[in-house]
Amino acid sequence: MPRDKTQSHARVRKAIKEEFLEKGYEGASIRGIGAKAGMTSAGLYRHYADKADMFSALVDPLVESIENWVERHKSRKYGLMEDGTKGKDLFGETVVDLFKDVIIPQKEEFRLLINCSAGTKYENFIHDFVEKNQIDFMNALVYLRECGYKVKDIDEEEMHMLLSAYITACIEPIVHGYDDKKIDSYMQTIQEFFMPGWYKLMGIK
Repeated sequence: MPRDKTQSHARVRKAIKEEFLEKGYEGASIRGIGAKAGMTSAGLYRHYADKADMFSALVDPLVESIENWVERHKSRKYGLMEDGTKGKDLFGETVVDLFKDVIIPQKEEFRLLINCSAGTKYENFIHDFVEKNQIDFMNALVYLRECGYKVKDIDEEEMHMLLSAYITACIEPIVHGYDDKKIDSYMQTIQEFFMPGWYKLMGIK
């Protein structure tokens, strides 16, 4: 790709991000993006097919990274259970680590995903994410019970409530735009607050 086009693409991408963060997907306009990029609408369409394509270009890589982390996490956890790992060693990593490893390095894209996605395919992302984790967690509890852990009885609605509270707590420091030092401090507090409850729920001492 010629250098000037690469620079132009970077400028367009920056303008798209600024417009979406400022106005949300529904309020953003091609005209507004063009004004920020110093480019006509026709020029923008040489980079992206439409507004939906622009939003996806920013957010899709983050969503893919989140999904890949979750799949690796599940594989590692079941590997630990199959190896007979006991106690708190089963919690080598948690959702807080997902935020630290994947989401915090892409804070602006995550704010787009959470705060600015109404009208896109991602507008229910958190609800869908919680539901997927709820299914995975319920299946893990069944497996732990089969492995002899004294797992607490919990129904799907209760699990949904707990996961929603946990994930929402992790989201809050990021969507409110706190700096990295505050985010790290708040994440540590969240970890210390929630983990004893998860241990108890899973019959881990």
